[in-house]
Amino acid sequence: MSIRFGEFLVLAAAMMSCQALAVDAMLPALPTIASALAVDDRNHMQWVVTAYIAGLGAGQLLWGMFSDRFGRRRVLLVGLAAYVAAALLAGFAASFAELLAWRAVHGLAAASIVVARSMIRDLYEGRQMARVMSLTFIVFMLVPMLAPSVGQLILAIGTWRQLFIVFGVFAGAVWVWVLLRLPETLHPEFRMTLTLEHVVDAGRRVLSDRASLWYTLASTLAFGSILAYVGMVQQIFERVFLRPALMPTMFALCAAAMAGGSFGNSRIVGRFGMRRVSHTGLLLFILITGLHAAVAGLGLERLWTFVLLQALTMSCLGFMAANFGAMAMEPMGEVAGIAAALQGSISTVGGALAGAAIGRYFDGSTLPLAAGAALCGLAALGCVLLAERGRLFQPHHPQAAAPHAAAA
Repeated sequence: MSIRFGEFLVLAAAMMSCQALAVDAMLPALPTIASALAVDDRNHMQWVVTAYIAGLGAGQLLWGMFSDRFGRRRVLLVGLAAYVAAALLAGFAASFAELLAWRAVHGLAAASIVVARSMIRDLYEGRQMARVMSLTFIVFMLVPMLAPSVGQLILAIGTWRQLFIVFGVFAGAVWVWVLLRLPETLHPEFRMTLTLEHVVDAGRRVLSDRASLWYTLASTLAFGSILAYVGMVQQIFERVFLRPALMPTMFALCAAAMAGGSFGNSRIVGRFGMRRVSHTGLLLFILITGLHAAVAGLGLERLWTFVLLQALTMSCLGFMAANFGAMAMEPMGEVAGIAAALQGSISTVGGALAGAAIGRYFDGSTLPLAAGAALCGLAALGCVLLAERGRLFQPHHPQAAAPHAAAA
């Protein structure tokens, strides 16, 4: 079995898109779900996102260990099948508590897609790995651009429950694609025995390596700012700007800005290096979110300022996210599965907690979102400084690394 580079890239993005679709397509449906399931406090609707993300984070370590033992392909097939089942069961939820429970299971199953990141690490390293992650991220970002509009369209012709059927059908199509076209990328000699000693040793390596630990935490904070935005954006357009129908279009514009940042990163990271590009993106992120917080705090926020500043913020994240992830994974080649899983679990659960903490302060203005993002940026800068021993912009690999294996 063989797969070309371009097809692998799109398939990896499609797998990752299963995770994003289950979040972003839900956003227009949150007010409808609140009414249907008698949820009085509309801030609680953010839990529909949080429960899924919590399951996503909790499950990554488990799937990652299994992929190191049994191979990437087998784990993906099992996880995607569980994703389809959980999505359909969530659509039949009779209460808000039951919906949240199935959303957590849905996220737990979706966590298996962390294996796609391990597969990228199996095949590539260094700047080439960062480039592949960026290109994958571009395709992946098409889902947030389109998903809210898809969700709104489904609501126009059906009910919120039918959204979950769409999630299941999409994941089912990806399952068939993986079954027919995706080869195993983990060489047999790299498979680990799942003993407590091996797992603890791999975890110790992930948490004791300076780059792995601190870039994972920087990714966590960046992800937290994204989740705060995703959790609050429907409420912002509904209660701040009184234009809920505009949310999918404006959400798509911000997602396009992030995709543009990822594309720009893929074009320049090989020349300038992951550290120069991502550190510059981080400093710009702090500057823009600080400006946004000032605009909101002074009562100057308008629809156009929100969309412009949020789009610029998301663009900066496009230059940060893939590079932070690649730099965290770079020293973890021998334990790539557990490393990707543990790093992903930390960043997902931590990001969910950070996003929820910011979201609970929503007060009918955009200030909590902007100020929360600025604080995340400052904390991420502290993590980067610790990872780099206080020195920014210093490349570790002057020459771009070549892939150490081709798709089988």
